[in-house]
Amino acid sequence: MSGCRPESHCGGHDHGGHGGHNHDHDHDHDGPARGDEYSLYQQVDIDNIRCLNESEEGTAKQVFKSWDERFDGAKFVESDIDEQLLIIIPFTANIKLKSISILTSPSASSSSDIDSHAPSILKAYINADHLDFSTADSTAATQEWELVRPSDIPRNQIPEYPTRIAKFSNVKSLALYIPANFGAETTRITYIGLKGEWTKLTRDPVITIYEAAANPADHKTKADEFVGSMIQ
Repeated sequence: MSGCRPESHCGGHDHGGHGGHNHDHDHDHDGPARGDEYSLYQQVDIDNIRCLNESEEGTAKQVFKSWDERFDGAKFVESDIDEQLLIIIPFTANIKLKSISILTSPSASSSSDIDSHAPSILKAYINADHLDFSTADSTAATQEWELVRPSDIPRNQIPEYPTRIAKFSNVKSLALYIPANFGAETTRITYIGLKGEWTKLTRDPVITIYEAAANPADHKTKADEFVGSMIQ
């Protein structure tokens, strides 16, 4: 499993597969604008987000917030019959995903034991729009993380879990699967943030080539020129 990035938004905690802690606090103090620099909030198709096992329909959409609302715990999604949640996130652009942030903050409607309701494991799948709980359990995730307990996160900071960018470089939708939490019957999430780069979605043009007479000697050259001009 991957760990949390040991930087200012993560509080210096490196939770890798062994659950160890790295307490070298390397704060860069670049101010609140730094977290918004590569935010993909505007590229999330919020209206079409789907969530399986949410206790109240549509509440998963509320946890995708602007950077300045990230600590607002009044809006949250909570699981229903058990601790599992599966959130399918479509994008309005082609995404290169660099990191995921996920937080459970205190709120007026939540219990005092925030830790137990927080997700403990996160699995991500790219371009898997039709994923459900059974297929998520039987399909290898694109990447998996062990998450930090809220009580281990310094005040006013958010854990940031880096992706293996090579595997997240052509993302049109993202499925986030939370199979477990820290002990409560239900899971509660107040914020999900995504960082990365994006490009506009484009449709490949349909090109028809007419020739007065086919010349086999010309075909290899023309095909090579066409392939070489395609955008990857």
